[in-house]
Amino acid sequence: MGWITEDLIRRNAEHNDCVIFSLEELSLHQQEIERLEHIDKWCRDLKILYLQNNLIGKIENVSKLKKLEYLNLALNNIEKIENLEGCEELAKLDLTVNFIGELSSIKTLKHNIHLKELFLMGNPCAFFDHYREFVVATLPQLKWLDGKEIEPSERIKALQEYSIIEPQIREQEKDHCLKRAKLKEEAQRKHQEEDKNEDKRSNAGFDGRWYTDINATLSSLESKDHLQAPDTEEHNTKKLDNSEDDLEFWNKPCLFTPESRLETLRHMEKQRKNQEKLSERKKKVKPPRTLITEDGKALNVNEPKIDFSLKDNEKQIILDLAVYRYMDTSLINVDVQPTYVRVMIKGKPFQLVLPAEVKPDSSSAKRSQTTGHLVICMPKVGEVITGGQRAFTSVKTTLDRSREHINTRSKHMEKLEVDPSKHSFPDVTNIVQEKKHTPRRRPEPKIIPSEEDPTFEDNPEVPPLI
Repeated sequence: MGWITEDLIRRNAEHNDCVIFSLEELSLHQQEIERLEHIDKWCRDLKILYLQNNLIGKIENVSKLKKLEYLNLALNNIEKIENLEGCEELAKLDLTVNFIGELSSIKTLKHNIHLKELFLMGNPCAFFDHYREFVVATLPQLKWLDGKEIEPSERIKALQEYSIIEPQIREQEKDHCLKRAKLKEEAQRKHQEEDKNEDKRSNAGFDGRWYTDINATLSSLESKDHLQAPDTEEHNTKKLDNSEDDLEFWNKPCLFTPESRLETLRHMEKQRKNQEKLSERKKKVKPPRTLITEDGKALNVNEPKIDFSLKDNEKQIILDLAVYRYMDTSLINVDVQPTYVRVMIKGKPFQLVLPAEVKPDSSSAKRSQTTGHLVICMPKVGEVITGGQRAFTSVKTTLDRSREHINTRSKHMEKLEVDPSKHSFPDVTNIVQEKKHTPRRRPEPKIIPSEEDPTFEDNPEVPPLI
């Protein structure tokens, strides 16, 4: 049985960014829904609602959808038209292939003044005499009925004959209701018998049979351990029984009623559950893969079967994993240990033993946005763990070398001696000497004698002025 849930509506509201309160169109067809609920509370702005090919038996909880223009309820178990008065903007109603036998229930649609199209084909009422004339005369706002346009002359004729047609429709409705009551009683009786048979099968003995003699049951149980049939034979017999029951169900003739549709659904659910059980039995639970032995030794494992490359430098070890390009990064988990690295890809382990000890805290993992490859950089430590015996060989690092250099310098350190007699403190007061202030004098203008001056004497030894 399908239920209308908030999650179901959100999954079918992707075109509206999964927002349901402002949803205008919703499609919930083929969801095995048996009851119409919650939509009038969560999606009040709906204009188009598709509910075809479900198991809805009653029109309800849609009266608050004031903006609804098109409602599709084809291929359901509806027997009466009701609870649509509140859908003020309803313009198109599709009730094809339902079980509507009360044709007079269409009178409730008189309040839907905007209703232009109505589909009732495939219903029991569509086979009544004067069905079309009754609908045309009852709903004057209709323009189309069962995909056929209503002519003005057809409407006038239907209104003239309405007083004669209505009693005939009432009689046909009564006959239909009596038949439906008998069919419902037969369906209930059949359902009760099936429940009793299932209870008998569930309460049966250990081997599926009833026993009255205690001694016989004890002897049979004692001999059961020695003469037990193999599981394969039991599985084959069950499979044959299920296939025979399935063929018998589908070949059995039955009437097309709401009860038969529900019975078909239950049978399909039962077959589905049986198949799931068989598939679970067929699935062999694989033992967990051993990644580390009992001795504590890590193993090389490549369960995802992906390509990889390992580069060993003096300073670090680089592992390049060819992870699938379009795989989500959330499906990858990296775990770096001092002697090995483990990468979980979609739950499948990739483990590789490293040739040298690394620093897990200083390691880094990056993924390429173009190729999707995963690159893990693992810096080495100052000690290397060799395989087999756990013997450690020291490797001189830069810190050790610097310490040794300082020690050697301290051994050969030379001290300088200073003559105390020559030792003197500088005079801080006389570092900066004060300059005496001398008044500035204006430079006297130089008088350059000219050749015309009578006192001018030309000395040839004096060089000429430039």
